[in-house]
Amino acid sequence: MIEVANRLKHVEEYYFSKKLKEVALLKAQGKPIINLGIGSPDLEPPFKATMLLQDSLVEEGAHKYQGYQGLPELRTEISNFYKKHYKVDISSQTEVLPLLGSKEGIMHISMAFLNKGDKVLVPNPGYPTYSAVTKLLEAKPIFYDLKESNNWQPDFTALERLDLKKVKIMWINYPHMPTGANANNKFYDDVIAFGKRHNILIVNDNPYSFVLNEKPISIMRYRGAKDICLELNSLSKTFNMAGWRVGMLVGNYDLVSAVLKVKSNMDSGMFYGIQKGAIEALKCSDMWFVSLNSVYEQRRELIWKLAEGLNCTFEKDTTGMFVWAKLPPHLKSEEFTDLVLKEHSIFITPGTVFGSNGEGYVRFSLCASEEIIKEAIARV
Repeated sequence: MIEVANRLKHVEEYYFSKKLKEVALLKAQGKPIINLGIGSPDLEPPFKATMLLQDSLVEEGAHKYQGYQGLPELRTEISNFYKKHYKVDISSQTEVLPLLGSKEGIMHISMAFLNKGDKVLVPNPGYPTYSAVTKLLEAKPIFYDLKESNNWQPDFTALERLDLKKVKIMWINYPHMPTGANANNKFYDDVIAFGKRHNILIVNDNPYSFVLNEKPISIMRYRGAKDICLELNSLSKTFNMAGWRVGMLVGNYDLVSAVLKVKSNMDSGMFYGIQKGAIEALKCSDMWFVSLNSVYEQRRELIWKLAEGLNCTFEKDTTGMFVWAKLPPHLKSEEFTDLVLKEHSIFITPGTVFGSNGEGYVRFSLCASEEIIKEAIARV
C-alpha cells in the first residue's frame, strides 16, 4: 500500500464531510432528517446574475481559459462594491484578486507566507480550516482564546505574553463564525497595531458582513490596515451563490502579488460565465440586502424558539446566518447533538467542531425554510 504523506497524519477529514455521510445514511434508512447544521444558503441568487450566466454561455471565448486575475470588469466591480458598502478605496488593478471561493484563499495565503515550523494564531472557537491548512503546511497553530465573557474577542494582554517570534499569520473573523459576535472600532485598531508591533500578517475573513448586520465593516477602512492586513470576502453568503465559488482577496500590491504567485500555479482561472454573473450580483441595490435579511430575521425568530425548546440560551444581539446557543450546565456538545439527532432526527452542530472553547455550545443554521424549522420545533 502506498503510504500517505506525513502531513495527513496531523489532520482529519473535515467534520461536516464525515457527519453528512452519517446523515445521508440515516436518510437512506428512511429517517426524516432535518439538517440545521450546515451554512449552505438555500435562497436563490440574484435573478440578473443567473441570467447573465446563462447568456454568457454563447459569447465568443466563454469556454476558453480565463485570466488568473479574473476579468478586469470583475475586479472593477469588487472595487466599486468596497467603495459603496465599506467606504474603502482599493485599486482594481493592484489590490484585488478574485478567488475560486474564499476558502481556497486560506490555503493560498498560507502557502505564500508560511514556512515549515512557522506559527499561526488561530481563534478558538473558529473556522476549522485555519488550523487544518496550517498543519498541512507543517506550520504550528497557536490557538488564542475567544470567550463569551469578552464578547468572543481576543485578550491582547494575554496575546502579548505569548512567544511570538515565529508567528507569521493571525486569523481573525468578524462578524465571527460560529458565535455571530461583532468587533468594535477599538478591536480593529488594536489588532492592526498588534500586527505591526510583531510583524504578523493579519488576515480578516469577512464573508458574513451583510447577513443580519446593519453596519458592514472591512478592516481595510482602518488606518494602517493595508500595511499589515489582508481581507478575504465572498459572494457565497451575501448573494446565495455558495456553489458558484466566487471569493475575493483585497490588500496591498505586494501581499496580493505574493498570493497570486501561488494561485497562478494552482488553477487556470474562473469560468467566464460565473464571472459575468458575479459582476451583476455585485451591482445589486440595497433592496437586495433588505429582502435577504427580512427572510433571515423571520427564520432566526423561529430558531430562537427551537433553541428554547431544547433548553438552550443565546444572545440576540448577534449577526450572521447562525444562532450560537449555550447548553444547560454539565451537558457536552457532541453528546447533546447526537441525542437530538437520534431522538428528533434534527442535525445541529456541536460547538466543539470549532475548538475547545465551543464545549457547552451548539450552532443552529438559518439555511432552512420556515416550514422546516417549524417542523423541527414541533418535534421537540
